[in-house]
Amino acid sequence: MAAFGMEQVDSMCPYCGEPIELLVDCSERKQDYIEACQVCCKPVTVHVVVDEEGFPIVQSPWTTFLSPLAK
Repeated sequence: MAAFGMEQVDSMCPYCGEPIELLVDCSERKQDYIEACQVCCKPVTVHVVVDEEGFPIVQSPWTTFLSPLAK
């Protein structure tokens, strides 16, 4: 079972295609926010759903990323 705290999730920038790291607050079940890409600085819209066990799932139009701890 994951703690409902902060969790790092690897993702990908939809603009430059480079890998980026997102720090997700798992205490919120659903969240939408904008974070700047660490490589190209363009705004990336982040949609996060936290599952029943506390693992974040980052959803985007281009792909879905799971926490590395999720089954």
